[in-house]
Amino acid sequence: MIEKSYRSILKALSWRVLGTFDTMLISFLITGKLTWAVSIGFIEVFTKTALYFIHERIWTRVSLGLVKEQPVDYQI
Repeated sequence: MIEKSYRSILKALSWRVLGTFDTMLISFLITGKLTWAVSIGFIEVFTKTALYFIHERIWTRVSLGLVKEQPVDYQI
């Protein structure tokens, strides 16, 4: 099966929503203040999105674990 790009986008968005709710829950449990938890979650969406972008761009320069595909030699 081949994964379409929109599926990857939906997976990334759903993961970010889940991660933000997790951050807000932890923030609420620590602070006991809903406004703080929501504020922290709101800021976290932007900082983690930016960090993920930077992380991905760095990994495009790392060759660890990459293998060149060998051309398929067809014979009839």
